[in-house]
Amino acid sequence: MATELEKLRDDLLALPVESRASLAQALIESLLEGADEDAETLWREEIRRRDADIRSGRAVLKPAGQVLREARERLRCMKS
Repeated sequence: MATELEKLRDDLLALPVESRASLAQALIESLLEGADEDAETLWREEIRRRDADIRSGRAVLKPAGQVLREARERLRCMKS
């Protein structure tokens, strides 16, 4: 017999997409309550700093394909 949680999950998954998305957002926001309140401010500052570095030419950029190849290679090395 399904547990109460499994039944609830099944019922919720039967909801229309828009309702599930709204519920998912509410659940995620509830998990973030109590998170570091300064985190968003700090992330915005970091984004501004990185954007300024890119615009000024201080940052060395790589094409996405190169970054992905390098990441895959590092992951392969970790498996060994």
